[in-house]
Amino acid sequence: MLPSLYESYKSISEILQHMLQSVQNCFICFLMKQSLLNEQITGSFGGMSNQLKIAARFVLDHPHDVALLSMREQAHHAGVHPSTMTRLAKYLGFDGYESIRTRYAEALREGEISFAEKAGRQAIHQQARGDGALAVEMFRSIAAQIVSLTGENSLRRVEAAASRLSSALHVYCLGLRSSHTAAWHMGYILRLIGEKSSLLDDSAGLGADAIGRAGPDDVLFVVSVNPYTRRTVELTEYAHSRHIPVVAVTDSEVSPIARLAEISVLVATESPSFFHSLSPAFAAAEVISALVAGHGSDEAQRNLHQFDEQLKAFDTYFTLRTPKRNP
Repeated sequence: MLPSLYESYKSISEILQHMLQSVQNCFICFLMKQSLLNEQITGSFGGMSNQLKIAARFVLDHPHDVALLSMREQAHHAGVHPSTMTRLAKYLGFDGYESIRTRYAEALREGEISFAEKAGRQAIHQQARGDGALAVEMFRSIAAQIVSLTGENSLRRVEAAASRLSSALHVYCLGLRSSHTAAWHMGYILRLIGEKSSLLDDSAGLGADAIGRAGPDDVLFVVSVNPYTRRTVELTEYAHSRHIPVVAVTDSEVSPIARLAEISVLVATESPSFFHSLSPAFAAAEVISALVAGHGSDEAQRNLHQFDEQLKAFDTYFTLRTPKRNP
């Protein structure tokens, strides 16, 4: 008799770990199949017309749709004429757009698509089923997007980002509007562990002034996803022009931030809701900051101990106190 699943794995946690690893392996397989075409697109992106850039961005950001939808449907979702998809294929050296669809379809057959993309498609059909159904889809989508960050390529980028920030003399953190929280969290953690950091929050129009003191030994850590805040792009362009290394958390290889960055950690933003998902960007910033803290563990612990004492002295946090008993 075949052993039961529970007998094959010693604990439920091992079963879940096995399932998670399977999902990751399939996801990595799919990404590897796309990688060559993605490199072609990103390498030639700068020379494309605006319409071709829109089509190329769609191909990069919606691999599931490229594999399954017709060219006309893809053009409709991208907001371009179907002929633009054909021109993109020929620009990349293919006979027609069907060659691109075939490549993605083969990748899809050989490696299951990620949970995140499945959840995004399911949400289209389930939003009318009520608040609970939409909430479930959003939670599942966010969870899958964060799991996708554990893929081999993403982990390499996260590790490289942490190493680059650790070696910087000063880290300038930039994230405006919806991206502000992730950048603020990075700056907060860096200050806790004693690393020199500044938050370019544009407060009173003066927050960005600090970047004027930055140099090649410093790093600009920037968080920005589509739609990209103009001020964020301008400050990143300024840093790049002064040879200040840029470490970015963004949503595409061809985002205006990624094209200026030395290291880019790419996060998914698609959501069943009307607003793009920011949880993956925050998670990426949180993990990178934790890795940076670990690179200087002794000094970080001393600074954190000092900070703990300060919190106690200021009675910063509310704590439940045991009521006094009457004698």
